[in-house]
Amino acid sequence: MSQSPAGFPQSSPATVVVTVEARFSRTPDGVVWTRGGPAYRFFTRYLSAFERVRVVARVADVPSPEEGATRVDGDAVQVWPVPWYVGPRQYLARRSAVVRAVRAAAGPGDAVVLRVPSPIGALLARERERTGRPYAVEVVGDPYDVFAPGVVDHPARPFLRWRETARLRRQCRNAVAAAYVTERYLQARYPARAGAVTAAYSSIDLPPEAYLPRPRRADRVPEVPTLVSVGTLEQLYKGVDVLVAALARLAATGLALRLVHLGDGRCRPQIESLAARWGVADRVTLTGTLPAGDAVWRQLDAADLFVMPSRTEGLPKALIEAMARGLPAVGSAVGGIPELLAPEDLVPPDDVTALADAIRRLVTDPARMTAASARNLARAADFAETALAPRRDAFYRAVRAATRDIVPGHDRAAAPR
Repeated sequence: MSQSPAGFPQSSPATVVVTVEARFSRTPDGVVWTRGGPAYRFFTRYLSAFERVRVVARVADVPSPEEGATRVDGDAVQVWPVPWYVGPRQYLARRSAVVRAVRAAAGPGDAVVLRVPSPIGALLARERERTGRPYAVEVVGDPYDVFAPGVVDHPARPFLRWRETARLRRQCRNAVAAAYVTERYLQARYPARAGAVTAAYSSIDLPPEAYLPRPRRADRVPEVPTLVSVGTLEQLYKGVDVLVAALARLAATGLALRLVHLGDGRCRPQIESLAARWGVADRVTLTGTLPAGDAVWRQLDAADLFVMPSRTEGLPKALIEAMARGLPAVGSAVGGIPELLAPEDLVPPDDVTALADAIRRLVTDPARMTAASARNLARAADFAETALAPRRDAFYRAVRAATRDIVPGHDRAAAPR
């Protein structure tokens, strides 16, 4: 039998359909863009086992790309647009169109990888189950923690927590292959079915230049130490409100600090209001969303300590990126964060006192800061491309092999306009 370029029989699927919860924009020339989300380089990882990648995501038509936007589509990577929506109300209003677009995204001869949890991924999983077609999952988050008390303010939160957790467990049980961004945490809560292919690798995509060549050396306590945090402000699950409260508590004890937060969203006015109420507005800078790469690294390099007080996490890419810059870090003991940081750098979520104490212990002790920098940089090396790529490639080859008995020849030629 003749072989495909990847070494597979020609009867095996050449196209992989990948669902993501990113929101992209499309300019009149048909080019698809992102600012801060996964871009073309990210999706080329699937080409190690497939000839084509079809990305299924929400797309909004815009007259021109945002400043700092990066292209998503390109050679062998196509974006299949789903009608744009933000939040449950818009989703319900456009659900029929969303369902139609998602159902049409994958043909019988395509392999499917769902990055879950995801409403779009759930729709395609249901369609594949209905038609008896296989799919694989990459588990990148935990809905049980996302819908925990204090994380999402919604009257249906308890029901959503139950439903989304049960849905992800079902998807992992039904998938022919399951990859997880954590080493242990998500696997324990959302186990794969017996006999399924499994893997563990981060979704992070850091080029070699993202890593500092050597750890930082702290010779003295900075006059005004700078804290940096990264994350969306669409919800408060990143715990930035807790961090602002800790900053105010430390300021009241005479420890002058400043905070720079990278990220934006609808909760930004609430964070600004809290900073003003607690008298630290002049110590808090909200940069908004920055383009990936140099703009983010400059902010990380200018800081003294990275803080991630999240209420929920998978395996946080922002923390790994900060560790790759040699930053000491404090984080909450949720999700995969304990797989990254030493126990002495962990605090309970939603504990302002514990967070303030952990920050004080580090920034006032140059020896501890130096040791944490070396420790974090060494751990970040485990997530370099040379370490992750072989595991990802083996998983994608296994996904292709698991779906190679599907009837081929049903790829779509072009995405709808």
